[in-house]
Formats: sequence, structure tokens, C-alpha cells
Amino acid sequence: MIELASAHRSSSATPGQFYARWVDHARWAEWSPDTEWARVEGPVRAGARGVLKPKGGPKAKFVISECEPDRVYTDVTKFPGARLTFRHTAAPKGSGSELTVRVWLDGPVALFWAKTAGRGFRTSVPADLDRLIALAERG
Repeated sequence: MIELASAHRSSSATPGQFYARWVDHARWAEWSPDTEWARVEGPVRAGARGVLKPKGGPKAKFVISECEPDRVYTDVTKFPGARLTFRHTAAPKGSGSELTVRVWLDGPVALFWAKTAGRGFRTSVPADLDRLIALAERG
């Protein structure tokens, strides 16, 4: 496994407010400006399939691998010889939340993909989480 990025923050918004944003794929671009659009087929749940269009990049199919209300949202995109995983977690902390986002690659050619497709995640993941927190705290 190659960790591409991680971010950890606290927020006054509740875990439910973050979960609601994670599963609202039509609004991902509000907090992730590198995302042109994202869509999921059918109900949002573990096993559901979706498509993401990054700005300046090709469409990428993903599968929701974890989807626990008010706790965790994880999606996985398959590349030839590797899997890219985004895992978002929210835990209650006082009247707010403790948040963590981790992004990693695994598979036999993960190193190749880390060098070619994974460069911007170290800066974009924390920045996206900060934008998401700002939106959630505004309501």
C-alpha cells in the first residue's frame, strides 16, 4: 500500500452533516474543485457503482466499498494493476466531529500510478477537507 495523502481535522459540524455531503455526489464539486462531476447508479450504499469526471482527466468508474451513515464513506477506483481508495471518516467529538481522510493505492503497479496519477493528492486532500468543513459549518 502506498499512502498518497491524509488529512485530519476537527469541526463543530456533526458527523451526519459530513456524511450527507459525502453521499451527495451531485455536489462534490462544491468542496472538491478538481472534480467536474460525479454520479452514482441507484441508491448510495456499499456496492453501488459510480462515475467521476476529474477536471482535465478521463472519466473514472468507482465502487462504494464502505457506506456507514454518519461514520464512513469509502470509494475505490480500479486502474490497470492497482486500486485507488478514498476513505472518509467522521467520529463524534463533543458537539462536533473528528474527521479523517486517507487516500492510498495498492496493487502490483501501485508505484507506477503513484508517480503518474497521484502527485496532487498531498495538497488537494487537505484543501478539499477544509472546504468541506467550511460548507458543513455554514449549514
